[in-house]
Amino acid sequence: MERFFLELDPPAEVMRSWPHVVIVGGGFAGLKACHALARQPVRVTLIDKRNFNLFQPLLYQVASGLVSEADVASPLRQMVGQAPNIQILLGEVSDIDPDAREVVFNEQRYGYDQLILATGSGSTYFGREEWRPLAPPMKILEHADEIRRRLLMALEEAEQTPDPQRRRFLQTVVVVGAGPAGCELAGSLIELMHRAVRREFKQLRQDDCTVVLVDVVERVLPTMAEPLGAAAARYLEAAGVELRLGAKVEAIAPGRVRLAGAAGEQELAAATICWTAGVRASRLGRLLAERCGCPVDRGGRLVVEPDFSIPGHPEIRAVGDLCAYAHTPDERPLPGMAGPAVQMGGWVARDVLARLQGRAMAPFRWVDLGSMAVIGPWYAVADLRGWHVTGLPGWILWALAHLAFIPDTENRIALFSKWMWQIATRQRTALLITGRPDQHLGVDVGLYRAPWEEEGASAQVEASGAG
Repeated sequence: MERFFLELDPPAEVMRSWPHVVIVGGGFAGLKACHALARQPVRVTLIDKRNFNLFQPLLYQVASGLVSEADVASPLRQMVGQAPNIQILLGEVSDIDPDAREVVFNEQRYGYDQLILATGSGSTYFGREEWRPLAPPMKILEHADEIRRRLLMALEEAEQTPDPQRRRFLQTVVVVGAGPAGCELAGSLIELMHRAVRREFKQLRQDDCTVVLVDVVERVLPTMAEPLGAAAARYLEAAGVELRLGAKVEAIAPGRVRLAGAAGEQELAAATICWTAGVRASRLGRLLAERCGCPVDRGGRLVVEPDFSIPGHPEIRAVGDLCAYAHTPDERPLPGMAGPAVQMGGWVARDVLARLQGRAMAPFRWVDLGSMAVIGPWYAVADLRGWHVTGLPGWILWALAHLAFIPDTENRIALFSKWMWQIATRQRTALLITGRPDQHLGVDVGLYRAPWEEEGASAQVEASGAG
């Protein structure tokens, strides 16, 4: 297919001679890079297939009805588009030409002087993509909407079902993946079901509500300190979550999950199945590896130099979940979390400016702020560089940290008020059932091109001119 070169005028004439920095991806890293480059003597173009920044760590709260979609997403144009040197274009980058210094999106080529790739990661089913429609992941807003819709529809059907066995099936949820996302989702869903059944559903019993947390690992939160994982497991089990650890998912069918482990094969029956187990880097990693031969790790992440550039192309940087950055004291790659992504994006933007000005930046040094997970109301676990906190103090630290990371002030205020309301009343504010079944699983994002009939358009122009 022929692709045309996209030539856009800069936002101001003075910027025509400025270096052009193209940033692909408006997540944590890309947004931080934009903030660092705003109102600097560079022309910046941010390309994203969505027109908003998503605060992904709180998607589980959308899935469980604690907050609404708008509380965790902010329009990019309102966040950085008002800076005079930043232009935002909606589209999905489908190709990169490193030699010509061009990206391809919306079937057009677009030139750059410096390229920052911050396209993040998605979910992987480890080669079993046929499981995706049966067990939705939790990476974008539409996924969280689908999980909430499936659970609430199951409860509504259970309210009208006289068969006790089918009721138990409808009130059962399986969450695959015992990392932070899986533990947070499982804890929030069991609390949602218990509260709803006690207060709002007249035919259902709380004892029939079941959330099963499944993973092949031997303990929950395997990347955190063992005492914190043990504390989280105790809380989840006390809240009513069943732990099936050391069990591998062998098959997923409608309403069924088959496990294999030391205890032999097991089959779980559940109306709602969720997937939080696997993460893969954006496909741009492997695409760029094909174009210029740069290395990628097993997860498809680009192996980068100390300045986040790819070998042989100092003008291309990869940050966030797209890069495998192992230039650390222990030579272990940085984790794919919000904290490292924000620090990477800010450092790379400052390094781009320093090089354009003939200065040298101090080497990148990651400041480890620790990791945390909220397991239930007023309960979280936090590992702050060896300082372990659980319970209410952990929840307060978790809340403060997440409020600090949220880039939009309006969302920060809205989330804080909704958390306080939910704690005071135990009511969730976003339990609407909307949309059609599965409509969100194959969501097509990016620029939609409206049909343009040249002859009809010309006729309309002539008619309007005649009038």
